[in-house]
Amino acid sequence: MAAYRPAFDRDSRPWWERVGRREFAVQECDGCGAARFPARAFCPACRTEAWHWREVEPEGVVESWIVNHQPFMPGLAEPYVVVMVRLAAVPGCFVYGNWRGDRPPEPGERVRVAYRRIDEELTLVDWEPAEDDGNLDTHPARRTSSR
Repeated sequence: MAAYRPAFDRDSRPWWERVGRREFAVQECDGCGAARFPARAFCPACRTEAWHWREVEPEGVVESWIVNHQPFMPGLAEPYVVVMVRLAAVPGCFVYGNWRGDRPPEPGERVRVAYRRIDEELTLVDWEPAEDDGNLDTHPARRTSSR
């Protein structure tokens, strides 16, 4: 299967390198402590440039999804499902990825990352249904943005 190849830039390259090592992290502002994803040079809340990576559990809940029926990429069979996942550790952050369930996703469903290694330089983040251990709040009462 052909794979979408994201274009790494100055801000996103370190995140993709971490994903290649199967590490899942978000940026955390050294000024105000706001967590954010995707990676950016400045904190959108306080405009501070200083930040560090904070590893978080690679899990969340399905916020939304689409079923793609368009042949956007040669060699990639349609239809396929792309999910938008709200991270459990950082409810204001969303991460997109392909769906690996053997059925359609459900709203609020608990999911975990399933890393898909494409080659030496690229590993993608997919999502799969998580085992229910009762530790993940699927409807966080305090949803905050990444700001």
